[in-house]
Amino acid sequence: MEHVAAVAIVDVRGVVTAWSEGARALTGHAADEAVGRRARDLLAEDVPAGFPPALTGTAVLRHRDGSTVLLDLTACPVLGTDGTPGGYVITAERNGGPGPSLAEQAFQQASMSMSIFDTEQRYLRVNEVACQVMGMPEEALLGRHLLETVEDVEENQGFLDHLRQVAETGLPARYQSFAGAPALNREHAWSIEMWPVRDPAEELTGVALVALESTEQYWAQRRLSLLNEAAAGIGTSLDVVRTAEELVELLVPKYADFASVDLLEWVLGADEPPGEPDADDIVLRRVAHRSINDGTPETAVHLGEADVCPPTCLQARALLEGRAVLGQAGEPEFLSWLEQRNARAPAGRPFRRGAHSMLAVPLRARGTTLGVAVGVRVAHPDQYASDDIVFAEELASRAAVCIDNARRFARERATALALQHSLLPRGLPGQAAVEVAHRYLPSGSLAGVGGDWFDVIPLSGSRVALVVGDVVGHGIPSSATMGRLCMAVRTLADVDLPPDELLTHLDDLVTHLATDDADDDVAELGATCLYAVYDPVTRHLTLASAGHPAPAVVLPDGTAHLIEAAPGPPLGVGGLPFEATEVELPEGTVVALYTDGLIEDRDRDVDSVTTELCRALTARTDTLDTLCDTVLKAVLSEEPSDDVALLLARTRALGADQVATWDVPTDPAQVAVTRQDVADQLTAWGLEETAFVTELVVSELVTNAIRYGEPPIQLRLIRDRALICEVSDGSSTSPHLRRAHVFDEGGRGLLLVAQLTQRWGSRQTGSGKIIWAEQPLPPE
Repeated sequence: MEHVAAVAIVDVRGVVTAWSEGARALTGHAADEAVGRRARDLLAEDVPAGFPPALTGTAVLRHRDGSTVLLDLTACPVLGTDGTPGGYVITAERNGGPGPSLAEQAFQQASMSMSIFDTEQRYLRVNEVACQVMGMPEEALLGRHLLETVEDVEENQGFLDHLRQVAETGLPARYQSFAGAPALNREHAWSIEMWPVRDPAEELTGVALVALESTEQYWAQRRLSLLNEAAAGIGTSLDVVRTAEELVELLVPKYADFASVDLLEWVLGADEPPGEPDADDIVLRRVAHRSINDGTPETAVHLGEADVCPPTCLQARALLEGRAVLGQAGEPEFLSWLEQRNARAPAGRPFRRGAHSMLAVPLRARGTTLGVAVGVRVAHPDQYASDDIVFAEELASRAAVCIDNARRFARERATALALQHSLLPRGLPGQAAVEVAHRYLPSGSLAGVGGDWFDVIPLSGSRVALVVGDVVGHGIPSSATMGRLCMAVRTLADVDLPPDELLTHLDDLVTHLATDDADDDVAELGATCLYAVYDPVTRHLTLASAGHPAPAVVLPDGTAHLIEAAPGPPLGVGGLPFEATEVELPEGTVVALYTDGLIEDRDRDVDSVTTELCRALTARTDTLDTLCDTVLKAVLSEEPSDDVALLLARTRALGADQVATWDVPTDPAQVAVTRQDVADQLTAWGLEETAFVTELVVSELVTNAIRYGEPPIQLRLIRDRALICEVSDGSSTSPHLRRAHVFDEGGRGLLLVAQLTQRWGSRQTGSGKIIWAEQPLPPE
């Protein structure tokens, strides 16, 4: 641009009739703008009258961008047939006198790309850096439209839109762009500022811009943005595999063209960390991978498969050295890895072609190595560099903590489930009072396994206790608390306490536990329990509740309703009474006991769910097990937030032919009569083989009631799965075994009963007590 020659033809009137390309390059005016205009209009200063004033000289022209250009002019007349000039051919060169101005030098020597466009987005000026970016000299750009020099893609269209915006509004603009350029082999980030250029008359003549490359800052910002995304997007669930999937979803395609997460075998189980990996071949399990290609065709290790890594491979090095390891195309380790993958899965070879950079980062949390994350670049033009290593290690550290949290949660959940299953009844004990079926569904929520439990406890007199309870909270503490309460209920049930008294004792126990564990997070304070006793002889169901939902019953006629029972306070409140409710049930009634996880949900009304429960219980099914499934399907929400325990019991009744009752006078002479009555009843039942033991037991128990008890005295025989002998009296004093001395006349009766029967005991009643003994029936 130091010596650009230009030619123009001017007629005798001083009007431009022809305009060369050199003239356009020198002045910025295109031919269609110059031809037809007076030559004087192109000058920046007045000249003497007449045209031309002289055949040689200097003149100052006004450039199209508003600047001035000092030119050396030479006019050559074009003569007509009469010898007079018909016009002039004027040649011009940039004046070599003073040299470029300081502003011109600053423009050309700027270290950033600078350009000037006219209002139609054609190039007027371009500095040296801009020429390097565009890959062509200024002469090849001047006068050309922007889209004639770059690809018509979205990024360049945005650049053009901003140029038009500044030209139309006259307001400066600033924006960020990430785009390529003809002379650049990859995309770059640019911070671009545009402003309007005006002539001395304040007319907008063009748009100037400066573009500052900010690729490094752009990628640093992108890496920081990815870390922020990782904080919100990784670890949304306490699931190891899902957490690994979230990591690769974050990496592809923003940071890698292919990414994978491989974990050590023990991480996916419930075992404790075995220590650091050995230097031998390391076995990794693929849990997640992702690619820019649909279906991840380039992977050689499928999900769930094992990958054996020798100590020299990049993944093993990352695990053993505890740091990120970088591999680039051409390096032996990278080539070895690529060859191994091609040999293992030849079908994916075309998709691995062009892979040029790989980064393996160990996943370490709390000093424990969990696995390795790998990123590979194929289509991405940039290789991984030192900044990427720092970013990858930070990201892997955050992801590893989330994976370790998920692993710990899975282990705790498995432990809590194992503890809970060990405490729940595996096989319900044999009894004839009710037919039972049950379901227990642990919660799948992030809170973990809860403290729900149920139990079926055989009692004396063919009765049975039905228990269901719930400990507020989740995890191992709740499961442990559930175990303590479950064992306490079994112990108190063995004492044969009425339901309200049993809950009172259980409430005292919970209060004591809370006092002893005052410094801990005591889950017992949030416990509820429902305890019910069914007697198949009287068909009475007696129940008491400690803050637990009332049971539902389905009568044989198909109607269902909730039992109206006083809810009572939750366990651990202390100082408040529990009330017992007694109802008579027809044989074949279905009683449903459940925990609140079945009916309580934040999105549903409890009353409507309870109504749905009663409706579901009336469904006609072949078995109680099928009814359990039907109820859960109809009532339970899709994703229950709490554990669910459901216990169904269908009542049975003992007929009059299975029970015999005698009122016994307080005369000791009546013992023999009573003994004979029992022998006759046993004969009627076909149980003559049990007569000797039964008569002895009846004799001892009735004699003790007459001697030590109070009237009224009653004897009852029950023929069920066992032969049960019960003697009741009006005294509340319970008998107990004692060791009789050699010369003692008494004290051996209960000892004989205990030795001759399967089990024996006593229970309190509202009017006294009952002493009972149970012996097996002879085989048929």
